[in-house]
Amino acid sequence: MDKEYEASLKSIETENLLDKIFYRRIGFFLAKALQGTDVTPNIVTVISIFVGIAGGILFRPVDLCLNLLGIACLIVANILDCVDGQLARMTGIKSAFGRILDGLAGDLWFLTIYISLVLRLYGETGSWIFAAIAVLSALSHLFQANITDYYKTLHLYFISKDKGAEFQTAEQVQTAHTSRKPGIGKAVLLLYRCYTMLQIRATPQLQAMLIRLKIAYKDSIPEELRLRFRKESCLLMKRWVDWLTFNGRTVVLFVVLLTGEVWAYFVFEIVVLNVVLFVAMKGHERMCASFS
Repeated sequence: MDKEYEASLKSIETENLLDKIFYRRIGFFLAKALQGTDVTPNIVTVISIFVGIAGGILFRPVDLCLNLLGIACLIVANILDCVDGQLARMTGIKSAFGRILDGLAGDLWFLTIYISLVLRLYGETGSWIFAAIAVLSALSHLFQANITDYYKTLHLYFISKDKGAEFQTAEQVQTAHTSRKPGIGKAVLLLYRCYTMLQIRATPQLQAMLIRLKIAYKDSIPEELRLRFRKESCLLMKRWVDWLTFNGRTVVLFVVLLTGEVWAYFVFEIVVLNVVLFVAMKGHERMCASFS
């Protein structure tokens, strides 16, 4: 079963401990149960969006029972978020739109959470200052999630071509966008192009490393270099990057909800996680600069 379970993951190397022992394990059993049914990964993603939004709404009242129910909804939503990816890999039903939709799900959960926390704090203090703080927190979250996703996808690229198929250059994203017929899909790809350009501009040493490797080895990076990169990348993920994931931030979110000090979550996201991001990016850029 472990081999089948690992095959349902992007890579065991990029999963953090809580995902490996809880979220992904449950996700695997649910995905296995859905194999052979008419339920597609995108249907699971849409359900996760509604469950996660419901959880966020339940963080608005100053009511411990409702807050606990909201926490449970957010946990279920994240399990479903695992299910869609694992089901896609188990059935081979994958698409660029599905990947973008999957990323959008988490954004919608947290948008709802920010609105709920702002309304809750307004009810307690009578001040809208927390709305401005929440916007700063949300922007921090978007950038943190953007870079975290980029690092993890890059790690997959160094495992194998198949695993790293989702890692795309700006040119590849641009080509996909321009070749798409007008419509919602094209608009979504435009947003994804902007998302990718931000990743590229924030990581100059990473981009220089990719150019050096392309010139030296084309698409055949030596296994020795791949293994070395993966080893150093794994260390950075365990020390810093994993704090920027859903698990890293929701552990603190759940604590502040249970204690009633919800303002502390914004402080954590704006101050603590941005410091973690800065250290992670400096370490990652230094690592990339050492590769040739």
